[in-house]
Amino acid sequence: MMNKGGGSGGGSGPTAAAAAAALQKQKALMQRVETDITSVVDNFTQIVNVARVSDPPMKNSQEAYMMEMRASRLVQAADSLLKLVSELKQTAIFSGFASLNDHVEQRTAEFDKEAEKTNRLLARIADDASASLKELESHYYSSAQRLTLDI
Repeated sequence: MMNKGGGSGGGSGPTAAAAAAALQKQKALMQRVETDITSVVDNFTQIVNVARVSDPPMKNSQEAYMMEMRASRLVQAADSLLKLVSELKQTAIFSGFASLNDHVEQRTAEFDKEAEKTNRLLARIADDASASLKELESHYYSSAQRLTLDI
């Protein structure tokens, strides 16, 4: 029978390590989401604030540069969020495969147990049939019927 992890330890092994890694990854992803969303909101707010029309031409060119810079940062944050969504999709797909593999392994273990139970039942039936056959042979060889048929 297959045994993953080499032992029957409760809270250690590959499962605990995978859970810890998943928790760490979740924290990192949440931090990225928080940072990117804050950046998008801050940059959009700054673009709106700078977008006010002013009279001096020098100030207008500075504001235009600030708007371009903020728009660039906003696009970078949005791009980062899109990459994060893609990464989450991949994680969902691969975790689905992992879940499917776990289910297959669980069903395989169940079928192995069922096969062992069936083998034990067949062995017991074979022993019973063998004992019954020996008893029947004993009765046959010691019966009067056999003696009359052999003559």
